[in-house]
Amino acid sequence: MSVSGRNDIRLIKKYPNRRLYDTRTSSHITLTDIRQLVIKEEPFKVVDARTGEDITRSILLQIIQEAESDGEPIFSSEMLKGIIRFYGPFQGVLASYLEKSIQTVVEVQTQAGVQSSQAWNEFMQTQMPVLQNLMRQYLEQSKMLYLNTRNMFGLFSGFSAVKGQKKEGDDEKL
Repeated sequence: MSVSGRNDIRLIKKYPNRRLYDTRTSSHITLTDIRQLVIKEEPFKVVDARTGEDITRSILLQIIQEAESDGEPIFSSEMLKGIIRFYGPFQGVLASYLEKSIQTVVEVQTQAGVQSSQAWNEFMQTQMPVLQNLMRQYLEQSKMLYLNTRNMFGLFSGFSAVKGQKKEGDDEKL
């Protein structure tokens, strides 16, 4: 127990029947309840009741999936495809960028004391084009760095760096 009289991290157990059990309140809860814990910034951890494995990320992804299915999604299909493409060599770069971007937006929202959705929407309408342009420039620079590095080390030598660019001897092969 902490000084406040309760455990610092709330433990949620997920049972094989897919039910979630809050050990602090000794009651079953839903993904909506867990979403409220996130919104209230209450620390919690979800574990598989049988194995003890930490499955918090999996539960959070389920909450995001549900939220994306309801109403207007945050992630377009193209954005999700882009994220999937980043898994691999640039995964850490994207993860760091997204984490810092979201943290910055939260900090700005907190500092500005944005209370109404209208004020938040106005902020996003003015900032999103700027953020999108910065991300586009960053991705373009990353792409060029990757292509230059690949060419420098001769990786994938059978392919040209720029689509449609002819390499020496291409005409002779026809």
